[in-house]
Amino acid sequence: MDMHDIPAAPQAPAIPADVIETDAVIVGAGPVGLFQVFELGLLEIKAHVIDTLPHPGGQCIELYPDKPIYDIPAVPVCTGQELTANLLKQIEPFGATFHLGQEVSAVERQPDGRFLVETTKGIRLLSKTVFIAAGVGSFQPRSLKVDGLDKFEGSQLFYRVRNPAQFAEKNLVIVGGGDSALDWALHFAQSETQRPESVTLIHRRDGFRAAPASVAQMHALCEQHEMQFLVGQITGYEENVQGLLHTVKVTGNDGITRRLPLDMLLVFFGLSPKLGPIAEWGLALERKQIAVDTEKFESSIPGIFAVGDINTYPGKKKLILSGFHEAALAAFGATQYVFPEKKVHLQYTTTSPKLHKVLGVETPVFD
Repeated sequence: MDMHDIPAAPQAPAIPADVIETDAVIVGAGPVGLFQVFELGLLEIKAHVIDTLPHPGGQCIELYPDKPIYDIPAVPVCTGQELTANLLKQIEPFGATFHLGQEVSAVERQPDGRFLVETTKGIRLLSKTVFIAAGVGSFQPRSLKVDGLDKFEGSQLFYRVRNPAQFAEKNLVIVGGGDSALDWALHFAQSETQRPESVTLIHRRDGFRAAPASVAQMHALCEQHEMQFLVGQITGYEENVQGLLHTVKVTGNDGITRRLPLDMLLVFFGLSPKLGPIAEWGLALERKQIAVDTEKFESSIPGIFAVGDINTYPGKKKLILSGFHEAALAAFGATQYVFPEKKVHLQYTTTSPKLHKVLGVETPVFD
């Protein structure tokens, strides 16, 4: 039985003391989820935000915190870190509550029509609406399949770069053939402050999925002896007497296995999106994405909306810009559940004294 098929009870039961009542729960604290807070706030809809990561920013922070983004309106260029910081500053007036480092474990429609949302850390929220802004789900790195190698993860084996300085003056091996592998190889090979002792890029073939300019630059650095490139796959490893990863075995297309000394191993095989518990909520899905309308970006379950990369509809484009547009319309769509007796009118932040009060700014005087 779907959640919206559950009949309403004549009288709502008493609310347990540990349950937090709210207007909206936003699942996902990426750029679109953060902007959803803003659009809801303008309509005086209070929100709680849940994210599996220990910090806001979502995909922007996980995948390209320092890489430039060029397609945010009126912002010629910004990094994922800067975009996240600006969005957090923008939503400050609305006092959203964040529940980070946890994911939604259950969503159940209650007899009064609201949703009981529970997290893996035991937070229980009773909300009139739910907004899913989970990108393409939680990201899990595709691992290097070599028996026993996983014991070095976090010490010498890494699938993400969180602190580039830790690779300085190390013999660094980078594995992969996409943009992330090439970008980091180029970064370290040319770094003046975080330069490793050596940089070696390994890919299973001579063809790459990365930008051609990056590939050309990599080959040029190899010719200048600033880094090395090997065609092959890591098929084994060796430890030293202290139990540290000391050498990887690289088997080339010629069938010969070579031993390559190293201190640190960075693997970029891409990130595998996991829809997780969302797949069990009874929502209509199309290719692991949530089907929505284009009027309110509401899912097949009334009161649950989906914005950003997690949703799908005819003509869908996976752009941050598109997610911002969807968040605005979804916020207005939510008003029928949050303020069922109230007619909500569109107001403009430029001229509305009411919105100026909500935002904590002075109303400008125009001649």
